[in-house]
Amino acid sequence: MNKSFYIILFFTLSILGFTGCKSQLEEAFENPDQTTEASIPGFFTDLLNNDRVRPSYWHYRTFILSNQAIFTQTSSFIPSNTMYQANDSYTYDYWQDFYAPGVMGIYRKMEGTYAALTEEEKGEQEIFLQAAKVVLYDEASKLIDNFGDIPFSEAGSLPVNGTIVKAKFDDQKELYYSFIDDLKTINTYFASASSTGDFGKYDILNSGNVIKWRKYTNSLRLRLLMRISNYDEATAQTEVMAMLSDPTQYPLVDGGNLGDYTVESTDILLHSLSTNTVTLRSALSEGNNQYASDYMLNKVMKPSNDPRIPVFYDKFGVTSDGIFTPNTDYNAMPITFTENDILTNYQKYAVLDSTTFFDNVDLPGIVMTASETNFNKAEAYLRWGTDANAKSAYDAALRQSITFYYYINQLNSSKELPKATNPQDEAIDDFVDNSTITYTGNSTTKLELILTQKWLHYGFLQAQHAWSEYRRTGYPQLTVLTAGLANYATPPLRFLYPTEEVSNNSTNYEAVRAKDTRTTKIFWDVN
Repeated sequence: MNKSFYIILFFTLSILGFTGCKSQLEEAFENPDQTTEASIPGFFTDLLNNDRVRPSYWHYRTFILSNQAIFTQTSSFIPSNTMYQANDSYTYDYWQDFYAPGVMGIYRKMEGTYAALTEEEKGEQEIFLQAAKVVLYDEASKLIDNFGDIPFSEAGSLPVNGTIVKAKFDDQKELYYSFIDDLKTINTYFASASSTGDFGKYDILNSGNVIKWRKYTNSLRLRLLMRISNYDEATAQTEVMAMLSDPTQYPLVDGGNLGDYTVESTDILLHSLSTNTVTLRSALSEGNNQYASDYMLNKVMKPSNDPRIPVFYDKFGVTSDGIFTPNTDYNAMPITFTENDILTNYQKYAVLDSTTFFDNVDLPGIVMTASETNFNKAEAYLRWGTDANAKSAYDAALRQSITFYYYINQLNSSKELPKATNPQDEAIDDFVDNSTITYTGNSTTKLELILTQKWLHYGFLQAQHAWSEYRRTGYPQLTVLTAGLANYATPPLRFLYPTEEVSNNSTNYEAVRAKDTRTTKIFWDVN
């Protein structure tokens, strides 16, 4: 759908007030009567209903699969001179979708509506504002990870005070630290908060479960602290270890550290709408991102006999004279293959699994998983705690990642697509305890294991985080191809600001102009 439509729609809602999501959200919550009064619960649902979180065609085709998934080699791609050059128009779409009609714009409308309430009404509605802030910080931190300094404190002024302000670019480090501090405060709020009927009805992310919101809050804070940990180790160490030493005060999305955990009740997932009929097939195939990636399959998964291989990939096969002959093993094309090599030989190599990824109409947007949290815990314990705790968290993260991807595979409601059978406990135990990814070696080797497995767990679905962690840590140690276009020979360290933003906000842009290069590092990138 045309992007301009959404912008017009948002500003129409800013005048009329959110009237409740219609047909697509009727399955998620009871649709309220149409009203001309601004509705904080309605705005909250609109804020959560985000196609930059769900695996939508537009987001993946134009942004993730053409950028971060290539930079991190979490998906396949055809090498070209422009493979590391981001499309400015698509980058602006992503930028714009954060501000208006995105999370920032909707949150500002919630703030403005909240300010006009009585004190009693504010008490009833506060839980929506606190939960919305968690989502705002999550999405804003990703914007920072992509661009660096961003407009934030002055952004979205129209719904709040009725005036349009050209927003200054706030310092990325100051924003990150403010998010980390405020998430700690929000955790305290959720510790004594109670859900309400309206909160449960309009919360399409966690169904009004305050405990899940609290765990999401703390797990996001853990993610951000680990992100800054090479830049400001002292702060990260102090705050992270305080969290890990007091799980009662700081509960996490960690699945109780159990490998065979319940994904649905633990992980933070934005499920597809009941009316959804779109899969990632077109997004993947149009960009030739559907083939197995070399490092992931050939270098990491196959040597360890990874139980996730059958739900990540299909062996594929060769069709000759109308006869299809399946390949006998899972193999990925070498990263050094040229475009001609790929187009000539692709049938001989594995592709992404149809049930899990390619044709999964039920594929959710992944916000936070237990596996990611435990990989973060494992790194923290390795650096600042005990090796035993690091091993325990790492082993749990591996087992949880297996559980998660089999859950995604089996979530597919299609009766035509085969579902994978869960691996035997003995196979999982052997993978964790007796393979090339077993937690052993010196501290450098163990750190590489943790970070490489976290990269694999992110995969292309969470390539934004894979790219951030790759820049932060340098792992995994990929073979980086060189592109032929001048000034775009290697992957960028950040995105350039979209030219539309530069033009529309030219005065404030002058303050960040010197930083606006592909080789300027995000503040936490000291690797």
